[in-house]
Amino acid sequence: MQTTQTPIESQFNALSTAAEVIRGHDLSGKTAIVTGGSAGIGLETTRAFASAGARVIVPARNVEKARAALGELARVEPMELTDPASVAAFAERFLATGQALDLLVNNAGIMAAPLQRVARNIESQFATNHVGHFELTVRLWPALRKARAARIVSLTSVGHRRAAVDFEDWNFENKPYDRWTAYGQSKSANALFAVAANARGLQAFSVHPGAILTGLAKFMTEEEMAGLTQRVGAHNQKTPEQGAATSVWCAVSPQLDGRGGAYCQDCNIAEPVPADSQAMRGVRPWAVDPELAERLWSLSEQITGLTVR
Repeated sequence: MQTTQTPIESQFNALSTAAEVIRGHDLSGKTAIVTGGSAGIGLETTRAFASAGARVIVPARNVEKARAALGELARVEPMELTDPASVAAFAERFLATGQALDLLVNNAGIMAAPLQRVARNIESQFATNHVGHFELTVRLWPALRKARAARIVSLTSVGHRRAAVDFEDWNFENKPYDRWTAYGQSKSANALFAVAANARGLQAFSVHPGAILTGLAKFMTEEEMAGLTQRVGAHNQKTPEQGAATSVWCAVSPQLDGRGGAYCQDCNIAEPVPADSQAMRGVRPWAVDPELAERLWSLSEQITGLTVR
């Protein structure tokens, strides 16, 4: 199915909050999984789903810390995205319950991290932001398929403008490591993942949440933070509640029925922009290209040994 990357008439905008978007929706009887759901925009996403009656599960590396942040909002389960065995164990526990999975929000991520190689000797940003979420989604596919109108939300970023997926050297084995290029590549992968997942029969969307100061920026220097603020503009920075709004909108809005695969921002489908655009908004061609999405899916299957059945 071709991605429909055309803005629509949305009743929400860049200033809307997750609480405003979820208002009037009843998620009683539905189950949602939110990775990174105990902090930042993930916490606000969890809070919105729970407020509408959903049963929310948050997989977390630090279970005690997540439980302290979430209280009664969600159930916390142990999982480390860069550990294939941990992802498999989490998915197996969920599948064993026999329940359907209505919403999967792949929200967790890292940004501009120094070079580190994790399981399978994969660069950590690609491993955390893309491969771990690919592995989790494919393992949970039977539960997603069991739900009526399940949706997958993949957190990307305008940072995808920094780099397309380098299929010839995605793991930085033949070129010098650049942490921002690696981040951009992983965010392009997040957007392409939604295109490919949607083509396999489940509605999936990618989301740029906006510029929000959260723990995601822990690897940034003061100079980098100042530069980002200057490029974005202090007046364009969002609160976590505003940052979570587009994730929630993509998860619940009936306006998006049949529009899967789209890259969204500010509670709308983003406008396509040219590859050389310097704008801090919009989606570049390489992040929504169906052929590149299929190429990424094949690469991900090779890396993980997993496929949708």
